[in-house]
Amino acid sequence: MSDVIVVGAGPTGLMLAGELRLHGVDVVVLDKAEQPTPFVRALGIHVRSIEIMEQRGLLDRFLAHGRKYPLGGFFAGISKPAPTYLDTEHGYVLGIPQPEIDRILAEHAIEVGADIRRGKRVVAVRQDHNGATAELDDGTTLQARYLVGCDGGRSTVRKLIDVGFPGEPSTADTLIGEMDVTMPADELAAVVAKIRETHKRFGIGPAGNGAHRVVVPAADIADGRAVPTTLDDIKQQLRVIAGTDFGVHSPRWLSRFGDATRLADHYRRGRVFLAGDAAHIHPPMGGQGLNLGVQDAFNLGWKLAAEINGWAPESLLDTYESERRPVASDVLDNTRAQAELISTAAGPQAVRRLISELMDFDDVNRYLTEKITAISIRYDFGDDLLGRRLKNIALTRGNLYDLMHSGRGLLIDQGGQLSVDGWNDRVDHIVDTSTELDAPAVLLRPDGHVAWAGDEQSELDTRLNRWFGRSTTRKSPPSSQ
Repeated sequence: MSDVIVVGAGPTGLMLAGELRLHGVDVVVLDKAEQPTPFVRALGIHVRSIEIMEQRGLLDRFLAHGRKYPLGGFFAGISKPAPTYLDTEHGYVLGIPQPEIDRILAEHAIEVGADIRRGKRVVAVRQDHNGATAELDDGTTLQARYLVGCDGGRSTVRKLIDVGFPGEPSTADTLIGEMDVTMPADELAAVVAKIRETHKRFGIGPAGNGAHRVVVPAADIADGRAVPTTLDDIKQQLRVIAGTDFGVHSPRWLSRFGDATRLADHYRRGRVFLAGDAAHIHPPMGGQGLNLGVQDAFNLGWKLAAEINGWAPESLLDTYESERRPVASDVLDNTRAQAELISTAAGPQAVRRLISELMDFDDVNRYLTEKITAISIRYDFGDDLLGRRLKNIALTRGNLYDLMHSGRGLLIDQGGQLSVDGWNDRVDHIVDTSTELDAPAVLLRPDGHVAWAGDEQSELDTRLNRWFGRSTTRKSPPSSQ
């Protein structure tokens, strides 16, 4: 029996596998595809995901294969400069195609000991008080203490455990693919720029491999699995929107996606969890989908590992849904709003002009940018600093994120008078100072969110007990929010 079965080897599942392995959890990743998908459904990672990769020592791998782009223009494609101040070292979006993201995360997961098995389709899930069982289409079964469905918007796991997925069906499909283009580059750029003044769902640009990525509104709404996209479909819609098909030919791959918006009723049923697109789908506005899933995994990983390793406090696993589902709900709302703002109808265009005027105020621009990049997320378990993630502050002996690669909790103690005795198998204690830290000491969860700030040992003990379980050496105070 394994500790955890992860169904789905996309960014969410691979990130989760890596997080679990940091804590010694035995994890098997199952994916129905024989090979990683070549489809480029996402083109980059936002600030909070960049920080997450840095917290785990992975950022250099991504930077080596990505390109930094300014943050402006990510809310409904409204072109504005980046805000003058963001609470991060990483004031950019990192352009990197999803197959590269998948490859890097898979390599990391394998390096730390995850077992990734491709060509394994899950057809049934059963569970009892001892664990969960996945039945595969070849008749074999796998057992584990827990199972996590990271298998996308059409999640088999979600359906098998009978979790509702209410929301709105797609109202506008989009065709997408990589192919060659014969139109000269200068003429292509001019035509595309002109069309994008009014059609934000349209685009053609270099894909980085000699081909071009083509995105164009579809003529109808259809199930992408039942109605495969053809090159003729792409050409027809290019002519409708642009008056030319740009001489597209020799496609590498073709696909389509919709703008359905749905949120799972629950993120957990017994010993089975949902994460990433299995728990939420939304229009692709702002490029938030992949990032939202990676951040789900970052939140769930340490909590599930704590339960398996025997030190999780009561209800810790429940905080996964209570923290992450509201975040997804907010993303669904902001993508709904953005979808309205890219409509070519007169009413939405009037609202778009108004929003554009408001974004000239730096506070408004910053608010929307922080929402898209997820650095404004605050989990609701305290006042002020509590629940927020802490940026990579400079300490006298280095940087904060360099101390977080192991995925353990962390106490930054500027006065040197505090102790984590009894929790030091789960929490590191660093006595150091920072001009950027406006608190005598802070306790960080493994996901970098602030669990406590202050200077009183008794208060610290209460929070250690709340997030890291009972002390191994002394009687812990009662659990408290």
